[in-house]
Amino acid sequence: MTDPRADKGLRARFWERIPLDQLRPAEWEALCDGCGKCCLLKLEDAETAEVAFTCVGCRLLDDETCRCGQYEIRKQLVPDCVVLTPGNIADIAYWMPATCAYRLLFEGKPLYDWHPLVSGDPDSVHDAGISMRGRIVPEFEVTEDELEDYVIEEDP
Repeated sequence: MTDPRADKGLRARFWERIPLDQLRPAEWEALCDGCGKCCLLKLEDAETAEVAFTCVGCRLLDDETCRCGQYEIRKQLVPDCVVLTPGNIADIAYWMPATCAYRLLFEGKPLYDWHPLVSGDPDSVHDAGISMRGRIVPEFEVTEDELEDYVIEEDP
């Protein structure tokens, strides 16, 4: 069987060998496992900087694919959308899910076996129950005052 990543210009097991700031754009994008957690609304405690995830998704988050429905123009549609880059990951890694490949690699940790790059299966993140598929409440259904009622326990 041919490696499905080969036709995307990805170097073999790049995530284990190449520093984040030296990844090709396609490799950087391939690190996203499609869990959808980074696109959930979060609450941050101003005193402790502790981040609490909610099950409330950005208006652009697709509940089925757990990916942005308007990825290429997301910043235009949602001006406060945070675009993760090798240049800003040090400042916002704490804000990413504990299972996020970007955060894991930034912290010097390996990817989980269910990550699509490791498993070779784009649905493995969903099959493992890591993604938010089917569990996202649309942003427009929740007021800012109600957001605390939607806090979820993040899986390690």
